[in-house]
Parts: sequence; C-alpha cells; structure tokens
Amino acid sequence: MLPFPTSPDIHVSQTLHADFYRDPAWFTASREKIFARSWQFLGDTGRVKTPGSASPLTILDGCLSEPALLSRDSQDRVHLLSNVCTHRGNLLCEGDAHGSQLRCRYHGRKFALDGHLLSSPGFEGAKDFPSKADNLPEIPSASWSQFLFASIVPPCSFEDFAGVMTQRLAWLPLQDFTFEPSLSRDYLVAAHWALYVENYLEGFHVPFVHASLAATLNPDDYTTELFPRGNLQLGIASSPGDAFRLPPSSPDHGRHVAAYYYWLFPNTMLNFYPWGLSANVVVPLAPDRTRVSYQTWVWDRSRLNSGAGAGLDRVEREDEAIVEEVQKGIRSRLYQRGRYSPKWETGVHQFHTLLGEALR
Repeated sequence: MLPFPTSPDIHVSQTLHADFYRDPAWFTASREKIFARSWQFLGDTGRVKTPGSASPLTILDGCLSEPALLSRDSQDRVHLLSNVCTHRGNLLCEGDAHGSQLRCRYHGRKFALDGHLLSSPGFEGAKDFPSKADNLPEIPSASWSQFLFASIVPPCSFEDFAGVMTQRLAWLPLQDFTFEPSLSRDYLVAAHWALYVENYLEGFHVPFVHASLAATLNPDDYTTELFPRGNLQLGIASSPGDAFRLPPSSPDHGRHVAAYYYWLFPNTMLNFYPWGLSANVVVPLAPDRTRVSYQTWVWDRSRLNSGAGAGLDRVEREDEAIVEEVQKGIRSRLYQRGRYSPKWETGVHQFHTLLGEALR
C-alpha cells in the first residue's frame, strides 16, 4: 500500500498512512529522493566576509552530511564548492582559512578559491591530466541578500522554489539583519521529521497547545497561501502594536501582519517577525529522531519580547511535547490514517502530496 494522500481533493482525501512514519524503508528513500534533490537553507555568508576567506560547512549534517566549502575569491565572488579533494577524497579544508589558495594536507594538491586545480605534486607523468574533473565541483547555490541556499541536485530553479517569497518580502532590509548566536540553538525531538513539519503547517492546534501565542493572533484572519513548492501562513495580530510597520511598497500594506510563516519543501521554515527572522531547519536523524536547528537574525531589537515572535523557546517546547505524543500514537496497531480539515490543513495536504510526488 502506498502511504500517500488518497486524493488530490482535500475534502475527500485521507492523510498519510502510518506506515510512512513506521517503515524505515521510507525514511531511507527520503534521504536521496527528497533531501538530496531539495534546496537547503545554509544561513548567511558572513563567515566569508573578505576576499581570500574560506570556511567549511556541512549540508544537512546528520542526514545528507555533504562536506562543502564556502569561499570568497580575490574578485570578491562567493563560491560554494565540494570540500573533498579530487585526488583521494580527503577533506580539504578543516577549519576557517584565509589566503589565495587551498592546499590538501594529504598529498599537497592545491586549489584556487574558485575550485580550479592549481598544482598536483607527483603527477608529472600522468596523461590527459589535469581535466575538468580534477577541479573541485561547484555546488548549485543561490543568494537572497545575505542568505545562502544550496542544492546538490536542484529540483527546480531557485526562482521557482522561493520567488513567491522573495517578491512578497522585497521591502524587507535583509542586509540589516544581524545573526544572534545567543538566540540560536538546536532542539532534539523524539519524533519523525514529517510529524514535526505537519505540526508547523497548520494553525489548527495553536489555541489548544500554545495559549500565549494564541493571544497574539487573530484566528479569524489566519490564512494559508499555497505556492508550487511551499506555502505561507499569514498571522494577523490581535493588537496593531504587535504588527509589522509595513511600507506602501508591501503588498500587505494596511494589514496588521504579526508574522510571515514561510515553509519551503521539504524542511525549511523561515519565520519573519517585526524584530527579524527565526529560521528553522528540520534535520531527519532517524525514523523517530529529529534535530531542529533554530537560527536567529535580529533587525529591531526593541521588539524582541512582544507579539507572535516572543517566547519562541516556550512555543518550541510545547510543539515538541505534542509531536512526541503523536509519535507514540502512530505506532498504534489501531491507527492507520485520518482525514484533513479543509479549513486548517491545506498546508499539510500539500506537504503530503509533494512527498508522494517525490517518492513515487
């Protein structure tokens, strides 16, 4: 039995079958068919601020665990490269570096900061060497102001992936957002990654699980807007004082927007509040274990403790508690699948549909 939604019509469809969460084979298939073929949020480019800088990073550590290298060459161009030497597979850059080239400490092979091979000691007699394959592969990437996204095998262009969001928020001065390490941390959740995403994708549970958050949002105006590879949950403030001060150039000018909750398939959540951005990246570790990486950029520090963007640690722990209970429930022999709320769970239905398209 395929575990995916039973119909494209949410009014009659049943949800994912519990086998999707329980069978390790679906988890394993998801790694290559979904995550290796997805756009991933990598944070900002601040780690390579000046020409001649290089910094290693790992794409979706614990799931894809792909070694990558962020560099800024002498022409001030940013590159995202494989961090694996093309000779024998040694990790090339083990820590932040500064200089005009990269040198593998295994056999001395040298690369420019744009990935081109410069020299390779001991290969003087090799025929048809070097070739293009001896350069460091460049990983497809895209920037939105200071924020970086990458895809090992892009399923679509970045514009098709996130253009709806970048256009909607074009008025935001993202260049003024400052990373705040003290407000950034990882959470470990004893549940399947998809259960965590599903919980995020509906405001249905908010009045039942998040009393403090519910008080800041107007439930009558809460909406979900779908686009091809993601959606926006638009939170409207109960109090105008807790809303964005939107400029006339914003398509939402005149509305009391408390939060823009953007989800990008399969695992990226970009939550914009009047104070800045809380980016949440969901990392599958095992069928019953997930890491959620919270990364915070502050724009207006004076608004940190008010509105929908206040008390995020408490909201996260409330979400963890309920999702971990669901993880226990879906193991029941008596549970197979449920139905969707047409009003509240359009985002969940879309997520399940995209899962089915990727895994079929």
